[in-house]
This record gives sequence, structure tokens and C-alpha cells, in this order.
Amino acid sequence: MNDSQSNLIRVVLIGHDSIVQYGLEMLINSQQSIMKNVGSFISCSTAISCIENLSPNVIILSLDCSSEKELQVILQFITSSKAKILILKRVQDSEIYDRAILAGAKGLIEKEEPLHAILKAIEKVNEGQLWLNQAYIKKLINTLSQEVSERGDIQEENKIEKLTPREKKIFFTLVENAGLPAKVISNKLNISESTFRNHLTSIYEKLDVSNKLGLWNYVLKHKLRKK
Repeated sequence: MNDSQSNLIRVVLIGHDSIVQYGLEMLINSQQSIMKNVGSFISCSTAISCIENLSPNVIILSLDCSSEKELQVILQFITSSKAKILILKRVQDSEIYDRAILAGAKGLIEKEEPLHAILKAIEKVNEGQLWLNQAYIKKLINTLSQEVSERGDIQEENKIEKLTPREKKIFFTLVENAGLPAKVISNKLNISESTFRNHLTSIYEKLDVSNKLGLWNYVLKHKLRKK
């Protein structure tokens, strides 16, 4: 593989019907300087044995589950995959997508998304960003809040005290601006985007969470408010 090929975003498609799959393949391969389609599969079970050899950076996965057993296979695949997972939304059952995002998927592509937005979604999740609109994030936070309330969880030790004063400011600024890009939030804080991401990594480690959704769930669970 030459240098130019090694820099391409390697994309795998899983679970799409033939027409959608063909359209996505054509769209992705039209961006030859940025990305390429390296594999297409009918289901997760058929893809599992080949994924490691294909070494995808991003997987676009269609969730059209006919059974809870099938959904569990898909969720396990999302949890264990080293690639960034983008979900192509096909059905109205939002619970399926909520579970996929909480399992580790990095974003949702709506059926109505324009083609350029799909390409942008692939690039952004490959960079490590979430591709979720603000309305969906707020809905998911509300869902998590209701689940925590219904379970009546006993709060664990408040790890927020492990944060430095600077980290606390970044923490609450991030929560208050859920869904905004890292660049916008870092501008609000008057720091560079790379500095913001470095602080965020430290915050994740101290609060024992793995991503922004985990961070927001932590806030809801511990009923934190900006002081």
C-alpha cells in the first residue's frame, strides 16, 4: 500500500439493502483522495471474520433488527469493534439507536441527510468526533435521566472533586453546550482545540467515563449543577 492509499479513510458497509449499498459505495469511492469503500456485508455475522483483515477506520451500519437476539449481536459488534461506527437510521424505534450509541457507536446518519453531510459524517467520526444533532443529544440525556430516576441508583463518591478548577470550568462548559463542536467550545473557553481535547482526556479518566455521553450521564446521575 503506497503512502497516498494508507492515508485514505477505509470504510466498510454492513446491513444495507442492495440499492442503498450501491449508492453508498459510489458516493464513498467518488472521494478517492479522502476515502474508499473496502468491503460490504449483509450482516454483522457475515462481516465479523473479515473485519480485522480489512482494517476499516469507519463502519456504516444499518440497524433493521427483527429480533432481540439479532440486536444483541449487533450491540456486541459495536462494543468490540476497533473502527468508528456510524449508524444509518432506517426505522422509527429510537430505543434501538439509543442502545447503539450507548454501546459505542459514534453517530447517526438520518435518512434525509444530503450526500455531502454523509461524507462529512464519515470524516468527523474518523477524527474521533460524535455525529449527533443537538436535539437527539438532549432527547437521549432526558431518557438517561428518566432511567436513573426510575432505578433509584445510590450515588457513588462524587469524583468531580478530583478535577482541577480549570477542568471543572471545562467540564461544566462542555455540559452546558451539549452537541456543539469542540472548536466552538474551545473558543468559548479561550483555549486551543488541542488543549481542550487534552483536558477532556484527563476529565474522562478522573470521572471514569469513556465519551461525552458517559459524561452527560454522570452529570445527570449525580445531579451536578454549575457552582
